[in-house]
This record gives sequence, structure tokens and C-alpha cells, in this order.
Amino acid sequence: MTQEKKQAKHIQIPLGERIFYVADDLLMIFLCVLILVPLIHVVAGSFSDGMAYMTHTGLLLWPLKPTFEAYQSVIANQNIWTGYGNTLFLVVVGTSLNMLASLIAAYVLSRRDYMLKKLLNLMVVFSMYFSGGMIPFFLVVKGVGLYKSIWALIVPNLINVFNLVIVRTAMLGIPDSLEESAQLDGAGHFTILFRIITPLILPSVSVVALYYAVAHWNSWFNSMLFIKDRKKYPLQLILREILILSDTDEDFTMSETIQFATIVVATIPILCVYPFIQRYFVKGVMVGAVKG
Repeated sequence: MTQEKKQAKHIQIPLGERIFYVADDLLMIFLCVLILVPLIHVVAGSFSDGMAYMTHTGLLLWPLKPTFEAYQSVIANQNIWTGYGNTLFLVVVGTSLNMLASLIAAYVLSRRDYMLKKLLNLMVVFSMYFSGGMIPFFLVVKGVGLYKSIWALIVPNLINVFNLVIVRTAMLGIPDSLEESAQLDGAGHFTILFRIITPLILPSVSVVALYYAVAHWNSWFNSMLFIKDRKKYPLQLILREILILSDTDEDFTMSETIQFATIVVATIPILCVYPFIQRYFVKGVMVGAVKG
């Protein structure tokens, strides 16, 4: 056994620190239980028989008379699949345009020799704290001809200021020497941005892309304001109708098990995406947290 291992073996953790670790572990276990129990209840309810669930009281940790009837009803509902298609369009196209606009804007705001940098940064931060409100926003969207168009859910929110600040801060950490070397080799601004800077700030880009994708996936309020054609409804607006109005068709009353199945179907895709970018998440959100 080496000297370092012998010293580490004899190091005693102070009592106060051990109490803190135990309390921290208990708190995290408690929070996990608070999160998992409702989730288990919804999943178990989605696989339960409707009549059996209606007679059950309290939390449900296991399906009652397991059946796939609720999921069969969800799969047979054409509105849900139409909503899925619209939501996937919003997530893929919307997130792509969001990232393109955010990267270009962040690149401009991160240029140290840009003469309007301070003014533009001030205007961007100002818009983060102050807005015109819902009615002016509605009038602007309607005035530019986006009302009743699915593009009303993408174009007005093309750049989120918080996400823009994250990307800009990450770009400010790139050494100037890399850009100067690229310029000497004849690289233009787009080449520097997309082939040099973007790969170097991939953790931040991944986090911001996740933020945009989740926002599009969960969006329903703007859809309720601007979309009037049911064929253009995103999934969350269909889900809202099922949960609040309790029907998908005018003459069909939804049971709670079908509501649970719809929630599961609407939630699983975004949960499946997160593990693939989890390794970038902590690194990306910590950008700019340490100075010096």
C-alpha cells in the first residue's frame, strides 16, 4: 500500500460533514420519490382497466386488471397522430431555425471589435426584462400575416434571449488566435462560425437545442391564440382538449385511463432524447459560471 493510500485511509471525515452528506442523500431520495410516484401512478393508470380504476382510490403503483385498451383508443384517434406530425414539424424545423438564428446573432454579439456591440447587447438584455405584452404581440403577429399559420409558432419566437446569452458567453471563451489563424487561411465569417466555433462550443449548443426543442414540444398557449384549424393543432393542444374537455370527438367521453395513456404517449419522445445529450448538459449550463 502506497504512502498516499495510507494517508487517505486515516483521513477522518468531520462529523458535521457526514451529517450534511446524510441529510443531502435523504433530501435527494425524498425529491426522487416526489417525482417518481406521480409518474408511476400515470403509467400504471394508463395500463389499467377503466372500470377498475374508477373504483380505485389513492395512489396506484401497479396496473389494475392490466390491459392495452387505453393505448388502442389513443392509437385509433386520428387527431393525436395529426398533432404528432405538427409537433414534430415544430420541433425539427423550429429548433433548426432557432439554432441557426441564435448562432448567427451570438457570433455578431461576441465580436470584440464590432462597433455596435455594446448597443446591441444592451437592446438584447432590455428585451429580456421588458415586453409589450400579449395583446400587442397578438396584433403584431396578425399584422404581419402569420395569424392562423403554423409559422406563427416559430417566427415570432425565433430567438430566446436567455439561450442567446448562453451561446454568446460560450463564444467569448474561444481564443482570438483560432479565428485569426482561420482568417489568415482565407476563412470567412460563416466558415469560422460553423466549422471552427460551433464544434468547440458543442456542449452549449446541445443544451440550447434541448431548451428550444422542449419549448416547441410543450408549446400550447401560442397555438391556442393563433391556430384555428384543427388540422394544424400541435400535440399539446390536442392533449389539452382531452384533459380539460374530456373528449376527442364531440360524442365520445374520455375515461381517465385514456387521458393517462395520452400523457404517456406525449411525454415519452422528449424523455428519450434527453439521455443522448445528458453528458453535454452540465458542461453547457456551467459556461461562464467561473471567471478568470
